[in-house]
Amino acid sequence: MAEVIIKEVKTKADRKLFVDYPNVLYKDNPNFVPAFYGDDMQDWDESKNPAFEYCEARAFLAYRGDEIVGRIGAILSHAANEKWGTKRMRFSQVDFIDDREVSEALFATVEDWAREKGMTEVHGPLGFCDLDREGMLVEGFEKRSMFITYYNAPYYIEHLEALGYAKDTDWIEHMIPLGDENAETYRKLKRISDMMLRRTGYRKVTSRSKRDIKPYIKKAFELVNIAYAPLYGVVELNDRQVKKYTNKFLPLVDPNLCCLIVDDNDNLMGFGVGAPSMANAMQKSRGRLFPFGWMGVLKSLKKNDTLDLFLIAVRPELQGSGVNGIIMEHLYKGCIKLGITQAETGPQLETNDKVHSQWKMFNIEPHKRRRCFIKKI
Repeated sequence: MAEVIIKEVKTKADRKLFVDYPNVLYKDNPNFVPAFYGDDMQDWDESKNPAFEYCEARAFLAYRGDEIVGRIGAILSHAANEKWGTKRMRFSQVDFIDDREVSEALFATVEDWAREKGMTEVHGPLGFCDLDREGMLVEGFEKRSMFITYYNAPYYIEHLEALGYAKDTDWIEHMIPLGDENAETYRKLKRISDMMLRRTGYRKVTSRSKRDIKPYIKKAFELVNIAYAPLYGVVELNDRQVKKYTNKFLPLVDPNLCCLIVDDNDNLMGFGVGAPSMANAMQKSRGRLFPFGWMGVLKSLKKNDTLDLFLIAVRPELQGSGVNGIIMEHLYKGCIKLGITQAETGPQLETNDKVHSQWKMFNIEPHKRRRCFIKKI
């Protein structure tokens, strides 16, 4: 058997192979959902990803002969290490066949670069920032993924543990069943929402189109920077990143599924945003919008039974006050209007009790768990 050779991704042609490799590895797996191909291409392009203002990154492909058998990215976030007082290298976008020689070669490459840069730990999978995909799937392999999360086979866990990696933290994902306006859960949320709006004097922004949402985008990301600041590995988004993620997510947003709460001075107190699931469209197009993938995306936005919850953020002093009930009632009502019968959350830190407590009133289905692994080197 030919030895495993690691090659650094240097050219655009290399990047295409790197980004497309999961589509090859999981081509027959119905639970794998690709990310947007163009977004992943830009992630590793220093001229297009604003995170390179505070990150260094390298990407690698593993070959056995002429066949690609694995991939891994390595990200050195100087901002994260400075904020958290660590010396850590992140691994990212890792995939490989069930072969210990392959996984060992991939991780050895990242660990060697980490040592060269003076790092003492390697952890991941993490992205350039908290809005990128993070966490390796450790429970829920039989469930279909989201386009904003990774999918991986169960054997990945065994490989990482054999290489000396252990749990650092976990994220949990929930599938939330929804009913109609007569459902007890919705009626309870409606009572909470009405009470909080009366008590606080806050109001929901009336938005009939994306044009009504745009004036609040900068405020929303400012709130994300504040509300998410204490969470694992989070660093503040810069202005160019705000523009990047706005361009990524705004086209998917339906005003029925976006709630903006403001005070008398139009200060943003909290917001929540979701979109109909892109899973079917991404699977059919292999994550590519062109030439015809955009048609599947439009179809998914118009008719769907599942909501992908992207972001919910509330000012720290208002967390746990019931303000999030206003957001949840609005999104629930939007789902009823659009015929959506269930909502899937993105990854939420297992230690984030405030966010998990808001789902207690729902009949939550145990869904998925994903993990950030760490190793001292």
